[in-house]
Amino acid sequence: MLQLLAANPGRVIGKHELMAAIWPNVHVGEDSLFQCVREVRAALGDDSRQLIRAVSGRGYLFEAEVSTAPDAPVPQQPPSPIDPEARSGPAGHWLDVKMRRRAALVAVAGLALSALAAAATRLPRVVTGSLPTVAVIPMTAAGNDPPALRMAAGVNRDLTDGLAKIETIRVVIPPGGATGSADLVVSSELERTETAWNLRARMTEPATGAVKWTSAVSIALTGADEQLQQTRLTAGMGHALALRINVLLNAGERSADGLPAGSTKAAIEQATASINQTTPERFRAAQAMLEQALAADPENVDLQVALAAFQLRGIQMTWFPAAERETVERRVGEILERALRAQPNYIPVLEMHCRYLSATNRFVESLVACGKVLTLDPWNGTVLYLAGLSQVFLGRFDEALATFEQADRFDTPQVARWTWAIGAGWVHLLMGRAEEALPWLKRSIAITPASGRTHFLLAAAYQQLGRPDEAKAALAQAMKLRPGSTARNLPPPTENTSPLYLDATERLVALMIAAGLPED
Repeated sequence: MLQLLAANPGRVIGKHELMAAIWPNVHVGEDSLFQCVREVRAALGDDSRQLIRAVSGRGYLFEAEVSTAPDAPVPQQPPSPIDPEARSGPAGHWLDVKMRRRAALVAVAGLALSALAAAATRLPRVVTGSLPTVAVIPMTAAGNDPPALRMAAGVNRDLTDGLAKIETIRVVIPPGGATGSADLVVSSELERTETAWNLRARMTEPATGAVKWTSAVSIALTGADEQLQQTRLTAGMGHALALRINVLLNAGERSADGLPAGSTKAAIEQATASINQTTPERFRAAQAMLEQALAADPENVDLQVALAAFQLRGIQMTWFPAAERETVERRVGEILERALRAQPNYIPVLEMHCRYLSATNRFVESLVACGKVLTLDPWNGTVLYLAGLSQVFLGRFDEALATFEQADRFDTPQVARWTWAIGAGWVHLLMGRAEEALPWLKRSIAITPASGRTHFLLAAAYQQLGRPDEAKAALAQAMKLRPGSTARNLPPPTENTSPLYLDATERLVALMIAAGLPED
């Protein structure tokens, strides 16, 4: 990537051009491209992203001055162990050095991430025994339909690549469909109808013949190109599969199928039904249910996570008195530390930890915690949204937009799709691009019309575009949904945030004031 960028300084190179040049004849997702950009920036010390700039909707621009120097003589090197037939001489030596340099960068980045993760969780990573093996049987296509066969091959390839990123399992593609000694076997079938792709999948345990998981995913044939359809089929299956594998590997005291035991499940469901009414009284009742259940079973990780989630929601909804907030935050942190010690690879614990760090303005630590979740479920859109939030508050707007767009491509879980839509619209506004923000914000409102935050942002977008009547109407709707909002209490917390974010937020609030937001 660096060689290609340096050979084209001052020219925007499109994402597809980059991927075709760096990974010729290999299908990769844009997440691979984003990761490669991050590695090159880290190698160049480009923390401010001024050497390699993302040009939204187009690609990347290399803005450094580039000069050339004559090749210096270099000693002959033996062939690279990665490529036994690597050329000798200067060109072959440069290739070997480049490959070793990249390996070193990846190793250093991995060590740094491991160290940050250990600091964030205060837990060492413990490796016990051999990893369980998951065999992925090639996906079949109903009726041997050629387009379905092509799509099935692409989804199967992307699914296998994604599962291979999960650090707690070993993934194999058995030759000829033989499952060998695999611990779990995944099989699937794809069907194309006139209106949709329909994918059915299951996971079985060969030793017992038990069916451990089934899933069905349907993606409409309209409204998205074929590549996006493939991505969403893969993510829809992969997200559900990754969560199920994680539950099975972290069953602990749960029932034999990996689900919470009966009394635990009942307590969580009752508390959830109560808090869904979103009133302080209901919240107190839900909290009391969970505290009582946890007192009877203090080591129950599912109850710990549920109680932490409820108390964090209480903080965000300001249902705790201001004097209690710090105490409650500390209590939530202690609960999550206990849960992390008990089950350091359990996705619900890690996802809640990521959310907690973001909500308490520890954005760098939150990014590390979110990254840990993505090593266990690469398609987790909720965690991508949380990571995008942290990137926003840290002033990393280009990266945040890419993260929200990636969550939108995965579209998992669909219930959260309004969040990354508002995230992408928000980032466009922070970057002064109201026209690009509008479709994202309108889509978010179409999915979840009761979010006042989205209407406030929509008002700012209309105001910036010189459409004051629409801005006032959006602002009025926002005030109905969030009465009592003012310029003083509306912006998110500013602790540990970037000056870039603060300046952009001040500009947005000024637009909202112009549209009718009370100043005090």
